[in-house]
Amino acid sequence: MIEAEAVTGTSLKTTVSRDDLVRQLTTVSRAASTRTTVQVLAGILMRAEPSSLQLSATDMEISLRTSVEAEVGAEGAVVVPGRLLVDIARSLPADDVEIEYRAGEGVVEIVSGTAVYRVHTYNAEDFPRLPDSAGTEMVSIDADALLETSAKVSRAASRDESRPVLTGILVRFEGDKLVMAATDSYRLAVKETTLSEAGPELDAIVPARALAELGRIAADAAELELGVQENQVLFASDGVLLTTRRIEGQFPNYRQLLPESFEHEVTMPREELLDVVRRVSVMAQRNSPLRLRFAEGELTVSAQTQDVGEARESLPAAFSGEALEIGFNPDFLRDGIESADGDELRLKLISPLRPAVLQGAGADFSYLIMPIRLAG
Repeated sequence: MIEAEAVTGTSLKTTVSRDDLVRQLTTVSRAASTRTTVQVLAGILMRAEPSSLQLSATDMEISLRTSVEAEVGAEGAVVVPGRLLVDIARSLPADDVEIEYRAGEGVVEIVSGTAVYRVHTYNAEDFPRLPDSAGTEMVSIDADALLETSAKVSRAASRDESRPVLTGILVRFEGDKLVMAATDSYRLAVKETTLSEAGPELDAIVPARALAELGRIAADAAELELGVQENQVLFASDGVLLTTRRIEGQFPNYRQLLPESFEHEVTMPREELLDVVRRVSVMAQRNSPLRLRFAEGELTVSAQTQDVGEARESLPAAFSGEALEIGFNPDFLRDGIESADGDELRLKLISPLRPAVLQGAGADFSYLIMPIRLAG
């Protein structure tokens, strides 16, 4: 059952800056649902309060809220179709925008210069009640540390919604250390980041999409605030409040998944290897694997797709011993190389059928990737 917002008024009348309105509508509209049968979730709640117009949207997984400075003639609330509202706001001709909703009419009027729009609305009483930061302890977190950690692991999160736990990122604070992990069962990314001070008590699976949205909102922020409720995590930055539900379930024990020992550890120039992988991957089509053959002093990367063609390229590698050939999904391998830091990349190998681990300059980031069994 969806709990509705409490509505303090019915009619609404306000004047706002077009540019401010467009900017903030563009932000909150990203939380409006695009694939729901509940029409109100495709809308943006506009609530006129003293000196501001509050804007909110949610798809029941994440919500976004922000405000625009406004001259308010009448306080009230109304829900307007989100995508349409953004399109209208972007096309308005004048600097000032007048927005008026009269109770009982079911239509909001938007006036800017000579342009007049009358748009059918949804009832604000049907809009879900969103988590509120009031009464929640909000802790300041280094924005760069949190966002960079998230960016390192997010590619490994699953897009398959049939396994909700794997669509999220494990976010855990261990004293002054921030740990994030993500896996789609074919690869695993883990990043540990040391903070300047201890973080809040948080051990939750946060939707990867929510952290991606946070990356857009807080991209230029030095700090952001984080709060924890029973089943919600709240992030605040630059006047925008993002709330997201915690994904229920047990995240895989990533420490047990990472092998403790390896047969080979090969250090290579990261950019050079990345360029070779990108070039050869062009010929890895129709789910064909990318082959990495390690031999004495050399790595050969190759790909072959029937009826398309093949590619092969070699580069020096500090490898010794019996030759080893292993296959990977080319996109997964490229993601891992791109996510690692530093000029050098360490490839840790066991055998052609055991997972490999990629690490950058330090040991604070690990990217495990499962191999593909090679024919022949």
